[in-house]
Amino acid sequence: MIALIMAGGSGTRFWPASRAANPKQFLQIAGKRSMLQLTVDRLLPIIPIHDIYIVTAASQADLVRLHLPALSSHNIIIEPFGMNTAPCIALSVEYLKQHYSLDTTMIVLPADHVIRDVQAFHSSLQRAEQAAQDGALLTFGIVPDYPATGYGYIEAGTERQKGLYEVDRFKEKPDRPTAEGFLRQGNFFWNSGMFCWSIEAISAAFSEHLPGVSEITSRIAELWKRGNQDIGEMYQQMPRIPIDIGIMEKASKRLVIPVELGWSDVGSWKALSDISPHDEYGNYVSAEYLALDATGNFVHTDKFTALIGVHDLCVIVREDAILVCPKERSEEVKKVVEHLQQKKMEQLL
Repeated sequence: MIALIMAGGSGTRFWPASRAANPKQFLQIAGKRSMLQLTVDRLLPIIPIHDIYIVTAASQADLVRLHLPALSSHNIIIEPFGMNTAPCIALSVEYLKQHYSLDTTMIVLPADHVIRDVQAFHSSLQRAEQAAQDGALLTFGIVPDYPATGYGYIEAGTERQKGLYEVDRFKEKPDRPTAEGFLRQGNFFWNSGMFCWSIEAISAAFSEHLPGVSEITSRIAELWKRGNQDIGEMYQQMPRIPIDIGIMEKASKRLVIPVELGWSDVGSWKALSDISPHDEYGNYVSAEYLALDATGNFVHTDKFTALIGVHDLCVIVREDAILVCPKERSEEVKKVVEHLQQKKMEQLL
């Protein structure tokens, strides 16, 4: 098995900590190592470093090298600019086809997830590898422990073998009553954005469902063979669509493995708050603090903080910016980034 880690995102929902020059996957959010480093660390017991590949935007390639000095430059696949997961994976698959046989199994992972149960993670990869040898496209469904409205869901159908189910359909992020119904039904799982397949199977899927993408990557491969790395003009022709919509929703042979991994996509400050240690009143503060009649707050700062009569807030302090919002609205941080972009306030992006 080889691994492809997608590390080209902008992490806008983690503003003001995540910036264009140092996005979320390069931050020490869940420990003393960056999210990208932790993702590689989880893989190393079962996949050697020379079989781990990072795909990232050209603007972030130097950051990848800085965070992963043991990784060969050969193992960094560079997008001219960030697109979406379908073009990102298609480009990577074309690159990997030049170095591995078509029956090679690959795992595809985002660079910025938290997985606490590493042993269960390794076991799920080994199960997926066996299933992928039959030509299926596999995804990992997180067993939900509450009716989340911030995740897409996978509806599992017929059980093909123990712990391995056909995918009936993918569902977009639901409202609360719908999510509660999913939990009661018992065969719905959070869409983790992690996948497993053989190079041959995913190549065939692109040819069938996104033939235009396959054509572009074939032309890019010809440029690479001639030593030309200037692929920007061709890559710009790619559709900006996620792999879920472009491939997984259309494929016929797709399977889901339900997993319990202590997983979080850490997709917002609230999500980080949910997995962070806290005091007896539910407060997390990264510096010394005093809390008076204050509960459930998440404060990320290096300054002494006094909390008086406030509840369920996210407060993120940086030298040039401060974010204050209710936890339940932390997903809206991306609107701040959009505002800064419109006002051309690049110094804050």
